[in-house]
Amino acid sequence: MASMCCIVPEHVLERAVEARQVPQHILNACQSTLEKTRELQNTRVAHGRHLLFGQEQQPSEGIVPPYIHEIIARQAVTEEQRDSSLSTVAHDTKYRVVAGKIRRLNRTIYNAHHSMDEDPARDKIMIKEGGPPITKEQDPSYDANECYNGFQKTYDFYFEFFKRDSIDDRGLKLDGFVHYGDRYLNAFWNGKEMVFGDGDGVIFNGFTDELDVIGHELTHGVVQYTMGKQSNWLIAEGIWGKGINGRGLRDMKAPGTAYDDSKVGSDPQPAHWKSFKKLPLTSDRGGVHINSGIPNRAFYLASTMIGGYSWETAGPVWYKALTSGELSENATFREFAELTIRNAGDYEEKIREAWKQVGYPFVEGRDEL
Repeated sequence: MASMCCIVPEHVLERAVEARQVPQHILNACQSTLEKTRELQNTRVAHGRHLLFGQEQQPSEGIVPPYIHEIIARQAVTEEQRDSSLSTVAHDTKYRVVAGKIRRLNRTIYNAHHSMDEDPARDKIMIKEGGPPITKEQDPSYDANECYNGFQKTYDFYFEFFKRDSIDDRGLKLDGFVHYGDRYLNAFWNGKEMVFGDGDGVIFNGFTDELDVIGHELTHGVVQYTMGKQSNWLIAEGIWGKGINGRGLRDMKAPGTAYDDSKVGSDPQPAHWKSFKKLPLTSDRGGVHINSGIPNRAFYLASTMIGGYSWETAGPVWYKALTSGELSENATFREFAELTIRNAGDYEEKIREAWKQVGYPFVEGRDEL
C-alpha cells in the first residue's frame, strides 16, 4: 500500500486548533481537515495504476523553437494566431525527446466540487492535455490552470534533468483534483493522484499556485514507484495567509525557522541530530515531517559546498540513491546518508561533510528515517 503525504503536517493544524486564535469556522476547517486526513491515512489508497500510451512514435523536431511560438501567442493580434501557436507548442512539446525517451506528458484536471470521497468522480473534467485553459468566468480561482501548469513544470524538471518520463518513468498519467472538500486546508498525493483543497484565505491561501507544493508531493510519487529544488530553500513559500508570520512550511537551509505565530505555533523542525524528536507513531507518524529537517539541511549543505545548480550536482546523487533499489521502507538516517556517499562520485568528500554537520553517523539508536 502507498502511504499518503500531505503538504501541511498534522502538527501545524493541531497547533492552530489548540491556540484557538482564529474564528470558529476556521477552527472547524482545521479540525475537519485533520479528521479527513487521518481517515485517508488510515485507509491509504493503493499504489497508482501504471498507464502506458500505445506504440511510441518517432520524435518530431521543429525548426521554430518553442519560445518563439510562446512570444507569438502572447503578442497575437487575433485569437486564430494565438491558438495556432499554442497548439504548435503543445504538439512539439508532447513529442520532444531526451536521450531516446519520448515525452509523454498527459494531464487531466478534475473538479472535486467540494466532495471528500476517497475515490473522486472523474466525470467533471476541467482541463485535458492540450485543451484550453479555464476562464475566470468558469472558475475565478484559476486553481485548475495553476495545477495544470504546475504538473507540466514538474514533469519537465524530471524529464530534462533526470531523463524520467513522469512519476513512474513510463508515462504515468498525471491527474489532479481541485476544490476538494469545504475549506480543506491541505494538498496531498494519495498514491495515484494529486488532490488540492481551497484553503481558507486566513491561515492558508490556495495550494495550486505554489510550484514547490506540487513538486514536493509528486516527488512522493517518484519515491513510491522506485523503492530536492528551490533557490531560497523554502518549501511552500507564500502558502500562509495574510497576517501569519511565516516564510513557508519548511526551510531546508535553516530548519526550525520557517514560521512562528501564535495562531499556528512555531516551526518544530530540528536542524541537527542532537535535536532529533523521538515521537510515537500517532504523532506525525513518528516525526516523519518534523525530523525531515535534518536530511533537508544535509542536502542544502551538500549543494552549497559543491556549488552550481543543486539539480545538476547533489540532486542527481540523491536521486540515484533513492532509485538504486538498495533503500528499504525502514531505512535509517545513517543508511540513506551512506547510500548517497557511495553514489557521490567526485562529490564524496563534500557530501560526507554535509552529513557530518547534521550529526552523521547518527548514533544513540535514534536513527529511524
